Amino acid sequence: MVFKRQVRPIRIVLRWLLIVTAALTLVAALLWGREGAVSAALGGAVNYVAGWAYGWRVSQGEARSAGEALATMFKAEAIKILVIIAGLGLVLSNYRDIVHAAFFATFVITVGVFAAAIAVRDAEENNTPGASGERR
Repeated sequence: MVFKRQVRPIRIVLRWLLIVTAALTLVAALLWGREGAVSAALGGAVNYVAGWAYGWRVSQGEARSAGEALATMFKAEAIKILVIIAGLGLVLSNYRDIVHAAFFATFVITVGVFAAAIAVRDAEENNTPGASGERR
């Protein structure tokens, strides 16, 4: 038995991350101006890049057992965590005008959005159009 990789759900979640980041960037711009907007955008970008890295790793190869699929997911999660740590370090050490409230609020909210990925199903999986709320 070969487990089929599902890349469509990760694309949906990455789109959600972009939408949430854009909305929070606008809110931060209203509250803190340009620096707040850039800070919020960077907070969302850290999770977007980490989510992309997770999706990329999960979509590589074919798992022949549930154990292999689980091992791939754990490796992808480790990569995601490393990308988050690197992204936080880069932003916090290089962007001097950061608005911490905007940056961390967007970062935390987008972590929650990515965690919601478990609720995204592929419509083809159940042969029911629109099960994931999206059409091809």
